[in-house]
Amino acid sequence: MVERKIFAGPRVRRIRMGLGLTQTAMAEALAISPSYLNLIERNQRPLTVQLLIRLASVYKIDLDVLQGEAGGTTTQLREVFADPLLAGEIPGDQEIIEVAEAAPNAALGMVKLYRAYREQAARLSDLADILAREGHEPSVAGARLPIDEVRERLEQRPNFFPLIEDAAEAFIQRLGSTEDLSGVLKGWLKAEHGIAVRTLPVHAMPNLRRRYDRHSMRLFLSERLSPFDRARELAMEVALLAFGPQIVAELEGLSLSSDEARRIARFELARYAAHALMMPYGAFLSAAQKARYDVDVLRSRFDVSFEQAANRLTTLARPDAAGISFFLLELDHAGHVIRRAGAQAYPRAGFGGLCPKLGIHAAFAQPGQVLSEAVEMPDGRAFLTVSRTVEGPQAVFGERLRRTAILIGCELAAGAESVYGPAAASPSAKVLAGAACRLCERRGCLARAEPPLTRPLGLDEMVTGLSAFDFQ
Repeated sequence: MVERKIFAGPRVRRIRMGLGLTQTAMAEALAISPSYLNLIERNQRPLTVQLLIRLASVYKIDLDVLQGEAGGTTTQLREVFADPLLAGEIPGDQEIIEVAEAAPNAALGMVKLYRAYREQAARLSDLADILAREGHEPSVAGARLPIDEVRERLEQRPNFFPLIEDAAEAFIQRLGSTEDLSGVLKGWLKAEHGIAVRTLPVHAMPNLRRRYDRHSMRLFLSERLSPFDRARELAMEVALLAFGPQIVAELEGLSLSSDEARRIARFELARYAAHALMMPYGAFLSAAQKARYDVDVLRSRFDVSFEQAANRLTTLARPDAAGISFFLLELDHAGHVIRRAGAQAYPRAGFGGLCPKLGIHAAFAQPGQVLSEAVEMPDGRAFLTVSRTVEGPQAVFGERLRRTAILIGCELAAGAESVYGPAAASPSAKVLAGAACRLCERRGCLARAEPPLTRPLGLDEMVTGLSAFDFQ
């Protein structure tokens, strides 16, 4: 049997120093030489199983203290050095493990310092949001990940890309009949590029939605996708081939700073182009106005999903033919905001989740149900919001289903002409909400999760309010 060897010098040294022993005294108790113990403590000799047992027996030490890795600290240090500010400082995990092993207290101090830095950065982000709303635009920006840069660029402008819209409508006109759009697009791929489309079973493509094989000229789609999502993946491939130059031109207009950010944005624009193919602008706007922006009617008419039709509503911003200015938010069970679109008018916070009063949170308790309500912000602005859950790819047995919720909304006055307006018009349906707890100054809010950033806590031993975070 091969003897297990453990290099745990820093842990042995901490145990010895904690007991107030010299190397000579500990070596004598363990029946080894002081020089050998010195080598062990410097990780130049292993801590064998026999010596491990002797240490545990002599000093009544839990074996896990000596055998366990500093896994928790190592994981936290990985988070620290994954920050864009420190990315590239440490090439691999080995040095992080060595820091966690050799100086665990210093490592924990570094983690605490990093978390304090992130907290302050989040507070500054929220303060910047407050200043921006008051007309004072801050000029200092922190280090950002490429995905954050892309999201910021897309959220700062209307969700409308005219070059892609024009190219998509021209392409649809050239195709002629689009009664069976997926079939027509498959025929175009085969005729124009020699690309065959095939749907693969889960075992053949377990982790991918779509894969294009250049050698065999085949486009593979996963059977885990719904028919609507397969149609979108197909339309994305067609858009990249049919009007790639227009997508590139819109991409250049975003003025992104890195290749990775441009790659992410290109995918987002291809997704936009797919929706433009599946729901051509003119036809979709006309149908939306006639159906009073009823998402269920639109998804049925264009043979798309609720999420796809809701996304398309946020793009109706053509100057000479605009619809209601909708915004969209999508989040998961944990409250992470996955996506925003057309949200310039809706207040947002750089830290914390959305207001817990919003219907998008309640939607998870009523999967598949459409929830409509009027939302009033502390500054008096009011919005019409419509929320519903959407399902992700088909889960296999034993795998948890991915379910998110989307919220589409618009100014309350504009939403009056939609099918959802009357249901949200009654005073009893109005929800008094905020952008986020840290930016909201509503008193006595039962849903408050954090104190506002702009007010000191009102701690009074004689009076206790409804909220856990009463403020002055």
